[in-house]
Amino acid sequence: MPQTETPGTEVVPRTRLRWWTELPLILLVYGCYSAGRLLARGDVGSAVDHGLAILRVEKALHLNAEHPLNRLFTREAWLGVPADFWYASLHYLVTPFVLVWLFRARREHYRAARTWLMSSTFIGLIGFTLLPTCPPRLLSAGHGFVDTMAQYSSYGWWGGEASAPRGMGGMTNQYAAMPSLHVGWALWCGVMLWRYGGTRTAKVFGVLYPLLTAIVVMGTANHYFLDAAAGVAVMGVGLLLAPRVMRAADLVRVRLSRSTAPAPDATVSPIVSAGCQTSAGERIPRQRESRHDPAAGPDASPSDAGEGTPAPAR
Repeated sequence: MPQTETPGTEVVPRTRLRWWTELPLILLVYGCYSAGRLLARGDVGSAVDHGLAILRVEKALHLNAEHPLNRLFTREAWLGVPADFWYASLHYLVTPFVLVWLFRARREHYRAARTWLMSSTFIGLIGFTLLPTCPPRLLSAGHGFVDTMAQYSSYGWWGGEASAPRGMGGMTNQYAAMPSLHVGWALWCGVMLWRYGGTRTAKVFGVLYPLLTAIVVMGTANHYFLDAAAGVAVMGVGLLLAPRVMRAADLVRVRLSRSTAPAPDATVSPIVSAGCQTSAGERIPRQRESRHDPAAGPDASPSDAGEGTPAPAR
């Protein structure tokens, strides 16, 4: 009885990862991230209102990590300057490094990790679009925050407008504070290093990197504490969505492969018997003569049994 597959239980072909397909995908996601920051500038008044609302919520919850850290980084240049370099560069260096390392050394875990990162990034873009938020450094001076990147701009490549190079601050969305993807991406890197690093040094860095990044984003007045917490929450939601995203991608790939597969040739219908294959209607040698001679009976000569059989002696 022929066996049939139950719908939804099809075997999904194993995905073969190639760098020339992965790189455009990563660049596409980063392009969407950058474009989202540019397009979702939002109204400045609404962004300031959202920032002040976050401060009120933090005050009600007795959370005030930003002010003491910002005063420390403002007063101590030996802390503020490295923190500014950390904020302006590691976000764009460590994350790609961990991705490449996973692809080369932990390929069996790469696809799930990459999907988790991308899903979380798209959720963050939705947050930037729906909730433009003014960071602490852009609030009026009466709120007690100092923009350390503007204060120490002579030490680095950035100007007084975010972490962009001088003269390019207008190309960034400075109101993309909620959620903090600096913290979210750092948490992703930390989890990858902790789980797959294999050495104590990697595990220690995996713990310290997201913690120090959270301190840096608040001390430089680029994010509120709740921005950092939202970055962690976004990564949690992305982790839950990643398996579903991979299953959906697998189903799409299976359907595309079936739609592009060549149709079988209906004119060829071989007869298969006991592992032997013959053309349609063809019989094995012992059947040929007996089928053509209906008068042949049980006493027929052995020569009728087929070619190659010796005749009896006379």
